[in-house]
Amino acid sequence: MESAQEIRTHEVPAGRLPLFCDTALAGRIERVEAQSIAQSSEAARRRAGTAGFVIPIAGGVASLAGEGSPFNKVAGLGFGGVPDPAALDEIEKAFAVCGSPTQIELSHLADPAIGDLLTGRGYRLESFENVLGRALTGEPERVMPAGVEVRPSGEEESEAWLDVVAEGSVHPDMQGVPWHEEFPREAIIGAERDMAAAGAVRYAAFRDGIIAGGATMRIAEGVAQLTGAATAPAHRRRGVHTALLSARLAEAAAAGCDVAVIITQPGSKSQQNAQRRGFDLLYTRAVLVKQP
Repeated sequence: MESAQEIRTHEVPAGRLPLFCDTALAGRIERVEAQSIAQSSEAARRRAGTAGFVIPIAGGVASLAGEGSPFNKVAGLGFGGVPDPAALDEIEKAFAVCGSPTQIELSHLADPAIGDLLTGRGYRLESFENVLGRALTGEPERVMPAGVEVRPSGEEESEAWLDVVAEGSVHPDMQGVPWHEEFPREAIIGAERDMAAAGAVRYAAFRDGIIAGGATMRIAEGVAQLTGAATAPAHRRRGVHTALLSARLAEAAAAGCDVAVIITQPGSKSQQNAQRRGFDLLYTRAVLVKQP
């Protein structure tokens, strides 16, 4: 567990405990994100037998997992010092050799000098994503609408789970700012396999006995990363997403986590659902891209 300086809460009306994010907590979340990307990237390359790399840089990692992979990015940068220009040269060349742009996801709580460095090197702002968090105290309530059940999903139903998550992902809700990247069904299924190989636990949601959605959770350093949530279009607006969220919160608290985090697009339905479940906006990541 981290010190009280990392997680600070105070009483507000209605008894909710909002989470304040300082640079120490942001650094822990970004460090866990970098670990997840590195491990998933390594799993992707083992599965596909493709070339790629994971290169540490200034507290984060640069990852290339294969053509069109969601793990092709620089993650966790900003809390381990300003990267050396020579190290950035090496990484940019490594991406360029593979014909891939260099994409950096940079927290707005990171060292401000990094943004100045990147824009001076020709990086362009492409998009934003929000990091929301919730302090885990006590035992979070499990919210299960009528007819909806959520449970951990085993290997025996992996194909059905992958199918429903892929179906939900390729037909995203259009509320809010759209994702700056779109991935085909095969890439989504591959990424979900790789995240499971890297330690993410799958959860399946059933509505009236039919698998309606799925999600994953990865735990490290007391942080529960709530990832991969998707609901099949035919089952939306029935509480499936909320049920998946509340079930994972309860599991995370039982596992001893002190904070849960979720990544959403600004103004999205996912962000709205998360805030209804007590999540607070901690910080925003700028997605900066340099073409090869």
